[in-house]
Amino acid sequence: MGFYLNPSSDAFEMIRKNNIYVDKSGLIAYTNSVLRSSRMLTCSSRPRRFGKSFAAQMLAAYYSKGADSKELFKGLKITEDDSFAEHLNKYDVIFLDITWFITIVPDIEAVITEMQKYILEELKDAFSDCIDTNIQSLPVALSRISVKTGRKFFIIIDEWDALFRETKDNTKLQKSYIKLLRSLFKGAQTAQFLVGAYMTGILPIKKYGTQSALTDFYEYTMLEPGPLTEYVGFTEKEVRELCNTYHIDFEDARRWYDGYRFEDTGHIYSPNSIIRAISNKKIDNYWTQTETYESLKVYLDLDYHGLKNAIVDMLGGIHCKIDTGTFQNDMTSLRSRDDVLTLLVHLGYLAYDAERKEVFIPNEEVREEFLRAVKNGARPELVKAIETSDRLLNATLQMDGDTVAELIEYAHNMNTSPSYYDNEQALRSVVVMAYISCVDYYTKFEELTSGKGYVDILFLPKQTSDKPALIIELKWNKSAKRAVSQIKDRKYMQFLEKAGYQGKVLFVGINYSSRTGKHTCIIEKHC
Repeated sequence: MGFYLNPSSDAFEMIRKNNIYVDKSGLIAYTNSVLRSSRMLTCSSRPRRFGKSFAAQMLAAYYSKGADSKELFKGLKITEDDSFAEHLNKYDVIFLDITWFITIVPDIEAVITEMQKYILEELKDAFSDCIDTNIQSLPVALSRISVKTGRKFFIIIDEWDALFRETKDNTKLQKSYIKLLRSLFKGAQTAQFLVGAYMTGILPIKKYGTQSALTDFYEYTMLEPGPLTEYVGFTEKEVRELCNTYHIDFEDARRWYDGYRFEDTGHIYSPNSIIRAISNKKIDNYWTQTETYESLKVYLDLDYHGLKNAIVDMLGGIHCKIDTGTFQNDMTSLRSRDDVLTLLVHLGYLAYDAERKEVFIPNEEVREEFLRAVKNGARPELVKAIETSDRLLNATLQMDGDTVAELIEYAHNMNTSPSYYDNEQALRSVVVMAYISCVDYYTKFEELTSGKGYVDILFLPKQTSDKPALIIELKWNKSAKRAVSQIKDRKYMQFLEKAGYQGKVLFVGINYSSRTGKHTCIIEKHC
């Protein structure tokens, strides 16, 4: 048992002892199915807070000869798989956490050399009859051990791309690192000393031109999660079960944390946010505890054509078309709006609809991060949109319908609205975007079934807010007065009553006339 070679199962044991645990051991069944095959090299990339390291630690506990982990897996799904006993603790595992090496090596330029040195020290202790002290190359050492003993290795690399993220501009170091990875995982010799490999990261494998640096890996990303889709995060079924078990309102959790969707499994949630919400017994923004808006602000401030409009559109709930093909899988080769948006998908700030090839802000938690980044960013036109939204909210609360209509008109003319502005749905998109500042004080609902119809937009005050609820009804080529009457006639107040809300309420009717090209607004206080 070593630190890098054949680690113990201590890390996975700590995970299992958590009060909140979701069984993702089915990943092992997949990994077993590709061992010793042409698909034995797996790279799974996903954002922070999505359980990458937990998966890597689970695989290490399962395969490592340095662990005796049969009891740890008791009761988990993998024990029902025919392959469970066959591979349990049967392989020499090398476990590398690249973030760890970056932290402990004083000179970042020496991190590749030092990393191999630390691993080789353990290999030389364990296989002193196979390799001598002169060997300085990890791939050479592994191949000699395998030739002399017949034993093969399973290599796990957690946060494989950390070097690219931490040394964005050091191309010399990056190329040295890629050279090491290629010597481990590319070529006919790989099959001689490897039974399989599993890498985690945030970014997909770096491209050089149009080619991946490690072409033999099967990559599963936030764009194409493939057979690993259900292991990207928590599924909706898993979140429902957790909410039921720990008495958390599922609909609240869904509104805050839902939004990532994949064809095979449907809705996926960030494990970190769900677990923290359950542990704290509070639905809140937990994104800021693992990431700061500063990292997002850097990308939003880039001056690429169409980026500003895309950001404001998405803040208003609109999906944006995207071409992901030009992205080079790094943080420095950004040349267009689409490159920035693709990077934000991999970082978890945006969700991706593969069928429509569109990106969007997944949920309220992430939307708050966007608003913070915009408000504190260097893009004056984005700041202007937020300032306009602040004025709009204030005018609404003061029941100043003329100013509300004027500001919605201004928002429409800022080129942040859909170009196809000829129906009530387009009007709703403009209004939702115009009210983006409401995220600080309200939870937003759209097209809710209530009473005898659908509530176009409802802003329900958060517990920390003393502002009134806003019920907004939209009309196209009719009248604002008719919109307010519909709120009353169709008893849209029923939704608030069901939600247990007993505070003040404003009815907001907004109409757009295509004949005059003008918006009108009437606001009434509910008695």
